[in-house]
Amino acid sequence: MKRVICFDIETTGLEYMRGDRCIEIGAVEIIDGKITDNSFHEYINPDGKIIPPDSYMVHKISNAFLEDKPKMAEVAPRFLEFIGDSPIVAHNGLDFDFPFINHELGMLKMNPIPRSQQMDSLVIARNRVFGPKSYTLDALAKWYGISLTARADAHGALIDAEILAKVYIELENTEPAPDVSEIIAKQHAAMLAHPKVGGDFPYRKFEPTTEELENHNKFMEVICS
Repeated sequence: MKRVICFDIETTGLEYMRGDRCIEIGAVEIIDGKITDNSFHEYINPDGKIIPPDSYMVHKISNAFLEDKPKMAEVAPRFLEFIGDSPIVAHNGLDFDFPFINHELGMLKMNPIPRSQQMDSLVIARNRVFGPKSYTLDALAKWYGISLTARADAHGALIDAEILAKVYIELENTEPAPDVSEIIAKQHAAMLAHPKVGGDFPYRKFEPTTEELENHNKFMEVICS
């Protein structure tokens, strides 16, 4: 049985080193290439961190909504129990989701999600898919014909995790893009093997005719006189 977890987070902002906090975690389970009914979803009280208007416009989560929600100290152990030792996928995860969630875990003196478990679907897509103008999650979903209607007018961690799970399954079924340098090398070898290009050929001598020699001599007399 192959188990993979796809997850997403919503936050108060983009800079955890400046105090931004995680306010929603959503995770979806995939077993043997199929999404199961087993998922994880929690809203998280940001412990006094104010959600700025630009962030609110992305996910439509307000401080008032989060007032009675559990804090990260309560949510984190449940999340780690859910993911276990399974590979965990996030889109642009190596640059954002994993550092962010590991910072939250670090503040609680908890062990981070190890690098060996982390997978970034953005990196996978760039190595497997040629064609999309962009490699955002939305662009890849559209490329594979995956509906985005469930999201309505705002991002949500669980909804985006479900979209990511569908994209990840498609990526897993997509053959890796070939190594361009290897293709060029094979084409070059094939070109050299062609009888009209490669190999050793006898030197061909082209002797001038008597008429060509006479015309040449007359020309030389004119320019040298």
